[in-house]
Amino acid sequence: MLAAIFISGGVNALRNVEGHAQMASPVAEKTASMLPGSLPTDPKQLVQIDGAVKVAAGSMLALGRFPRIASVLLAGSLVPTTLAAHRFWESTDPQDKQLQQIQFLKNIGLLGGLLLAAVDTEGKPSVGWRTRRAAHQIADTTRSAAGSTRDAAGDAADATKRGAQAVRDVVPF
Repeated sequence: MLAAIFISGGVNALRNVEGHAQMASPVAEKTASMLPGSLPTDPKQLVQIDGAVKVAAGSMLALGRFPRIASVLLAGSLVPTTLAAHRFWESTDPQDKQLQQIQFLKNIGLLGGLLLAAVDTEGKPSVGWRTRRAAHQIADTTRSAAGSTRDAAGDAADATKRGAQAVRDVVPF
C-alpha cells in the first residue's frame, strides 16, 4: 500500500517531465550543487531519474523484493520532491499555503512509514544483533578451543609421565 503513491507519482513525473522540471528547478539546482559530480544539473534529467527511482523502488517495495533498500531509495527521493513541490512557507495565498502544508505533512508521514519499512526485519533479528551474536559465538568457540587445547596438552603431558613411569617399572636402569 505504501508503494502505490510512489509508483503513481513516478509514472506521472515520467509522463509530464516538463511540468515537474519547472516546479523542481529551484530545488534541483541546489540539490545538484550540494552533490557535485554525482547528479546532472538539468532539472528534466533529475525529474526523469526521480521518476524512474520511484517506479523501480516502489515496485520493489510492493513486490517485497529488497524492501529495506527500496524504502531507503524512496525516502531519498521523497525529501527533494517534498522540498520542491510543497514549499508552503513561500506561499502568500492562505488557501494555497494550507493545501501545500497539508501535502508537506503528508509526505513527512510517508517518510516516517518508509523509515519504519527500512528498519523492519520481518521478525528476524537485525543485522547488528546477528553480527554481535556471531562475534560472541566466535569468541566463545575460540575460548573453548583454547581451553580444549590446554586440556589436551595437559592430558598429553600426564600420559607421557605415566608412560615414562611404566617404562621405568618394566625396564630397570
